[in-house]
Amino acid sequence: MSINEEARWLNAEESETWLSVWSMMVWLPVRLDAQLREDAGLSHPEYHALSQISMAPERTIRLSELAAASNMTLSHLSRVITRLEKAGWVQRAPDPVDGRYTLGILTDAGWEKIRSAAPGHVEAVRRYVFDALTEDQRRALGDAAARIVEVLDPPGFVRA
Repeated sequence: MSINEEARWLNAEESETWLSVWSMMVWLPVRLDAQLREDAGLSHPEYHALSQISMAPERTIRLSELAAASNMTLSHLSRVITRLEKAGWVQRAPDPVDGRYTLGILTDAGWEKIRSAAPGHVEAVRRYVFDALTEDQRRALGDAAARIVEVLDPPGFVRA
């Protein structure tokens, strides 16, 4: 946009909404990460990786697909998977369908780890997001977030 073009400035209500959304995007991950580290010894990216693998068919996913769905570079995801692998929660294997890809496979210990970490994480999500809202607000938040995600069109995003 050039200096001569008129910006579409936010009005007062939009500005207030944007500041709330920005604060939520910044502080919600911090709070969720702190809960996971304290209660489960996992970072938020580690939990997310375990969770996504646990929900994949046969608890197996191509790491490139996981990286795209998680908005992580392959190198960042590789570091996360290495930590999970060292803990015995994930294994890597070549994709038998196409050897150019690497699979992340949840181990039985990884399944137990995600099962034990999930209740505390869900409680934190409930406490920080849903408990503060009425049923109508929860529905409106879901609708608004879904619409924003549609516009963002993240690669690898799977709608529930």
